[in-house]
Amino acid sequence: MRIAHTALWTRDLDATADFWKTYFGATVGEPYQSLRRPGFISRFVHLAGSGDQIELMTGPWLAADKQNERIGWDHIAVSLGDRASVDALAERCRADGCLKSAPRTTGDGFYEAVITMPDGTPVEITA
Repeated sequence: MRIAHTALWTRDLDATADFWKTYFGATVGEPYQSLRRPGFISRFVHLAGSGDQIELMTGPWLAADKQNERIGWDHIAVSLGDRASVDALAERCRADGCLKSAPRTTGDGFYEAVITMPDGTPVEITA
């Protein structure tokens, strides 16, 4: 078994898609608009070098918080493979203003930094 994809609610579909393209080299599929749920639009992010996908989802109800969907997840961790890659992306994100916490070794043994998507949702980048 494997996870087919994870899904993320966002208020700004294009900015979030650009985040994944810019910092992870992901490709992003064309927008899908649901005929059964008016206003629902999604795009699939395909992470380079893997079959991993993230579904970015939005709808006009998110701006008003009228339904039970909430923005984001707590976090996702993306393994970059080594410390040098974590350090390089963390520095790039620091320069761009989206580094939340600098690289460090956590108490549970992960070498990681935390960056944020445009809506503030954290993404851990790990070695």
